[in-house]
Amino acid sequence: MAAATDPSGRIPTAFTNVGTSSFSDFLSAVAPELLPGRRAVGSGPILETVPHATTIVAVATAEGVVMAGDRRATMGNLIASRDIEKVYPADAYSLIGIAGTAGVGMELMRLFQVELEHFEKIEGAMLSLPGKANRLATMIRNNLGAALQGLVAIPLFAGFDLDATDPARAGRIFSFDVAGGCYEERGYDGIGSGSLFAKASLKKRYRPGISTDDAYRMVVEALYDAADDDTATGGPDLARGIYPVVMTATAAGTARLSEADTAALAQSVVAERAATPDR
Repeated sequence: MAAATDPSGRIPTAFTNVGTSSFSDFLSAVAPELLPGRRAVGSGPILETVPHATTIVAVATAEGVVMAGDRRATMGNLIASRDIEKVYPADAYSLIGIAGTAGVGMELMRLFQVELEHFEKIEGAMLSLPGKANRLATMIRNNLGAALQGLVAIPLFAGFDLDATDPARAGRIFSFDVAGGCYEERGYDGIGSGSLFAKASLKKRYRPGISTDDAYRMVVEALYDAADDDTATGGPDLARGIYPVVMTATAAGTARLSEADTAALAQSVVAERAATPDR
């Protein structure tokens, strides 16, 4: 961004002219090298030399949505981080979770947060929930070049739809593919290396219209099941006090389940599974 500064010391006209409501489009014109997908990637093996984030799950509830993610990042056969956080609020009514290359995913998530904030400031209105999902799909598509070289980052997006006619069905979940395809999921979904096992766990218990409290337990159990079969997914770490990140998006906004409540829930799941480990 510094390369775009005016030699006279004044703010460049690109920053003062009436521009686009898309921060990504603005950045592509002013400093395209700062966009995640525009950076050159060297040749050679990279898959095992960068940390990868793993499992994220989301469930639609009667009040909105619940999203949760484990805390492990891996680098090949090594644990790169035991307490990475992969679930964040995208804005006041939506959540985003990241799986894949951790650095690219975190950068994509932060850029998406700015994208939504920038749009709201320029337009004076919030994007619709499907509109937010479409903006995120475009950003993923712009990272396709890096993804084809191994730096794949795939998000899971969910939120409370303020335009929904039925508040009980306002919780919506969107998944994406590496080329930017956007797909609305029904009821629940998961991404990352442990998603196959997590979704199998959710499938057994999910019912439309479940309460948020029931969804809390479902997502923690799903992550536990994923960790049981997928080495890249981290289960509750009772020794270190590291537990999943669990968040909600409802008509009241986004919120994170407290550490104390998450710990109590995770410990309850672990104790129950200890009694019947092969259930």
